Amino acid sequence: MMDRLDQTLDFASKALALRTQRQAVLAANIANADTPGYQARDIPFAASLKKALNREPLIAEGMSLRLTAAGHIAGKAIPTHTLPLMYRVPDQPSADGNTVDMDRERVAFSENSVNYQTDLTYLSNQFKWMSSAIQG
Repeated sequence: MMDRLDQTLDFASKALALRTQRQAVLAANIANADTPGYQARDIPFAASLKKALNREPLIAEGMSLRLTAAGHIAGKAIPTHTLPLMYRVPDQPSADGNTVDMDRERVAFSENSVNYQTDLTYLSNQFKWMSSAIQG
């Protein structure tokens, strides 16, 4: 029973985390709609969720630090785990090289918001179900 509950909560929490990250990527696309040369990006949600559920490692990007003066303090680079972002193929190329299609971005943004709210409601219902089962 606990194993099944763990799987359910794990799925919902990872889906919420991915939807949050996707919302940030979509918001960045919308914010850069007028930036020349900006390439619209997106997260392959289904593939990323499958990897997260299989506990596959995500792409680790590290940062190298170097000392440029004797008074600097040495630091460690901490690798951050990021999702693989994919570039969008534009339907109509623009003259300035920007690939953001505002209609597509708004639809994806609102669709992701609805899906986020659905996942949040599902997770909330799971907690209510668990609480009622404990209380009897």
